[in-house]
Amino acid sequence: MTKNLKISLIVLVVLLTILFISQNKQLNYNSKSSRLFTIDKDDVNRFLIQNKEDAIELSKKDSIWTISGVDSLEVKQQSIDNFFDKVLLVETGTLVSKNPEKWLKYSVDDSNGTHLALIDSEGNTKNYAVFGRSKSDFSRNYVRTQQNPEVFLTNSSILHFISTSPNYWGELPKLDAESVPLENENIK
Repeated sequence: MTKNLKISLIVLVVLLTILFISQNKQLNYNSKSSRLFTIDKDDVNRFLIQNKEDAIELSKKDSIWTISGVDSLEVKQQSIDNFFDKVLLVETGTLVSKNPEKWLKYSVDDSNGTHLALIDSEGNTKNYAVFGRSKSDFSRNYVRTQQNPEVFLTNSSILHFISTSPNYWGELPKLDAESVPLENENIK
């Protein structure tokens, strides 16, 4: 082997090694996402949402959803659909902190966060998360779970789907046209 060929092979091996190391380091910067909630929507029998002093509970009896303590409103199907299609499928992405002392900064502490508990038919809390609004990326939220002190960014913003307002979840029942008497019906 000639000296130039040996040098070329050594340079090639060094370059391939550098390329391999660089690609492995780049993998550390990729955001890995996974579903936040592990419960299936058919297993959710009740959910609680709390933000500061405001709280709301929705529960299912058979296939009918009701707002606990609010008999005057019927639950809007669109709100329930959004909850299951958006909130239950939200994914966590980038890890932003492992330090519980920074929960306040990300609005996922106990007093500033929006708490969500998903409960099964036996009354067991299956998933629990605290969400906070991102001040720099309005298309995502911060989130932490009860079991984990880590704070992640979600892949989409879902805070508007977990409102504590009864009017977001319910509406006054629509009156059936046949059950409403006409004003002029008694005049002949």
